[in-house]
Amino acid sequence: MAREYGLFLEGKWTVPEGAKRFRSTNPANGEEVASFVAATADDVQRAIAAASRAFPAWRDTPPPKRGEILLAAARRFRERKEELGRLVTQEMGKVIAEGRGDVQESIDFVEYMAGEGRRLFGETVPSELRSKFCLTVRQPKGVVAAITPWNFPTAIPNWKIAAALITGNSVVFKPASSTAACGAEVVRTYEEAGVPPGVLNLVTGSGGVVGDVLTSDPRIRAVSFTGGVETGRDVYVRGAKALKMVHLELGGKNPMIVMDDADLTLALDGILFGAFGTAGQRCTATSRLIVHEKVHEAFVGMLVDRLGRFSVGDPLDPRTGMGPVASADQERKILDYIALGRKEAKLRLGGTKLTGGAYDRGFFLAPTIFETEHGTRISKEEIFGPVLSVIRVKSYEEAVRVANDVDYGLSSSIYTRDVDRAFRAIHDLEAGITYINAPTIGAEVQLPFGGVKNTGNGGREAGSAAIEEFTEIKTVFVDFSSKLQKAQIDDPAPA
Repeated sequence: MAREYGLFLEGKWTVPEGAKRFRSTNPANGEEVASFVAATADDVQRAIAAASRAFPAWRDTPPPKRGEILLAAARRFRERKEELGRLVTQEMGKVIAEGRGDVQESIDFVEYMAGEGRRLFGETVPSELRSKFCLTVRQPKGVVAAITPWNFPTAIPNWKIAAALITGNSVVFKPASSTAACGAEVVRTYEEAGVPPGVLNLVTGSGGVVGDVLTSDPRIRAVSFTGGVETGRDVYVRGAKALKMVHLELGGKNPMIVMDDADLTLALDGILFGAFGTAGQRCTATSRLIVHEKVHEAFVGMLVDRLGRFSVGDPLDPRTGMGPVASADQERKILDYIALGRKEAKLRLGGTKLTGGAYDRGFFLAPTIFETEHGTRISKEEIFGPVLSVIRVKSYEEAVRVANDVDYGLSSSIYTRDVDRAFRAIHDLEAGITYINAPTIGAEVQLPFGGVKNTGNGGREAGSAAIEEFTEIKTVFVDFSSKLQKAQIDDPAPA
């Protein structure tokens, strides 16, 4: 039986009178997973009011005590890992190993943030004056909004929620509608861990209603958004009108460079996971394979041969290599790009919707490879699906030039045995993340995550940088000289 969820406001699950509902479905078979309240603008304002009332007491809770609650949440996520991992797979479509991995990332990050309760560091610096002490402290922003996508339906919400909570903010959380059950269960886990009423609130519904209120209401002091570029730009403009901080994590067109001295077997494993893990639906997915001409034919041949034995099917079957894409809209968009690719590039493998038997009930696509020149639309625009553009280059310099010549700059990768070339790539590649001899996916929670150019507006999530997104720096001067001292003002010479 499909689950039914209400809104979570002021510590209670509630269904407003006369509420309309929407549902999420399993992309592998079309079965209903859960139904949710389509929140109205009034519902969102109730959530913001609840968060506003709860904020002062949560702000004044000592950070180590907040950390204890987060640690309890991490333990509860660990206890629920298998249950939640299966829910991720059923609602989003990633294979079960990746569903469990989504929840494991949540566990890792919440545990990491719990420790930040004893490490909300400021700094002390010397003063230019005598008997004066200078320091900085971190303070929460207030009520913050977390708006999250469907592709990491427990991990990305936890990136935002855990960092916001440990720093003393209260939160209004809007998950993606297609994976709202995962978002609701994230909130339920924090509720079970003892987060006080009103500190974390859940509102489900359309971006045009829920998102618009969250980005425009003056009581929301910061918005953390992960999603598409066009929606992110709209969120940014709306937030800017209210002079609130808006953090954006947007798209990617991530390159993996394979040089002529690369370990091709290692690179093959990397491209399979990087391009076709999560059916290519990661912002860090490897969507461009840039190969030196000396190894191009051999490496592409290896890749085509390996994909010929690649299993696409039931994501709950541990033998499956790739599950469905997440929705009918997602499938339609990817098939449109494949049709475009057939006109402007050479189709080397795939390029079809899989049909027959169980495939007919879901959104299954064949892993697809195009050989293309740099500059085609499929080589420069984000597709967000299991479609790989292979580009032949003659040198390291050309490889870097091609890698950088897109609007995005999230993740990048190079396979080479040359240590000098590897360190040059760290410097040369325009991206927030660079991997050496590893694919473009696989970020770890203790390190900052984010990118440059149209990938976002420069902030970072995860790692110790996560607390910067949700805190204000206060500078403090303590003068214990018992007299007026004037910085930058020369004292007159004594008489």
